[in-house]
Amino acid sequence: MDFTLTDEQDQLVRTARSMLAKECPSSLVRAAAEDRSAADGLWRHLLDWRSLADAPLTDLCLFLEETGAVLAPGPFLVTTALFQPLVRAGGVELDEDAVGTVALAGADGEWTVGADGVRTFVLEADVVDHVAVVIPGPAVLVTDRLPAQEVVTLDASRRVFEVAVPEGLDGAVALAPEALTGVLERGYVALAAEMVGTAQWMLDATVEHAKARVQFDRPIGSFQAVQHKLADMALALERARGAVYYAAMALDAEDPDRHRAAHVAKAAAGEAARRCAKDGIQLHGGIGYTWEHDLHLHIRRAYASEHLLGTSAWHHDRLADLLFA
Repeated sequence: MDFTLTDEQDQLVRTARSMLAKECPSSLVRAAAEDRSAADGLWRHLLDWRSLADAPLTDLCLFLEETGAVLAPGPFLVTTALFQPLVRAGGVELDEDAVGTVALAGADGEWTVGADGVRTFVLEADVVDHVAVVIPGPAVLVTDRLPAQEVVTLDASRRVFEVAVPEGLDGAVALAPEALTGVLERGYVALAAEMVGTAQWMLDATVEHAKARVQFDRPIGSFQAVQHKLADMALALERARGAVYYAAMALDAEDPDRHRAAHVAKAAAGEAARRCAKDGIQLHGGIGYTWEHDLHLHIRRAYASEHLLGTSAWHHDRLADLLFA
């Protein structure tokens, strides 16, 4: 399998990186945590990239890796990776510029179709145009905003809501179980790509700190124990990146291995993000805990994303189900 980027993909990465560096500094992430309208300018730029929802998953992952590095706030991830694919799978006709979120997990937080009237882990529910509610069957019902209660989480850059699904809603469209599985697998891999970007930023920041921080008249990066931790971070990250892009290409090609690959990608990305967060904070010392340093923002995103769309342990269990079925 060839992981080399095409000229078009290389241009996509460079353009996205340049745009996000300009439009999404950490000051904007901090401001948006207090006032969501602070990210309106960024969202106008991200609107130009929503067509990636219809592009190969590999291209979307390349872009999301860059948004993960800068912790881009807003509904771009959920719209392109979950909402629009789910709407297409259900054959629901919406305006091509529609922004939406997905309500699937039940009150127990499991990423299986909830049978109760509560949906958890609903992203950005108060700023989207539509909510795609998945109900047993499975079936999908696309509606306007529903009553939502924001849940305070570790990551203030990505807002999570609980949504109450009222009884008597009409218009649900049946979904083939394999179609819903395909949408979820796309979401797993897309989120994993974003997590790889977040982990890469933490590794890069930690390497730079190890070069600059001096103890005993030597940069701490010259100490073998520090080098070992940096190497472990890099190894976990490269494993995750390979797993993510293998899974993306497998899904694009509808390869029979795509179901296992999607779970491996999310599990590996979670492990890499946790490793880079844990060792990154240790190697930064006390400065990494301060509000003024950007490391803690990335740590918050890393741990929150680990629990979104299933933890690494949850995906290992699903992988075991596939392997031993």
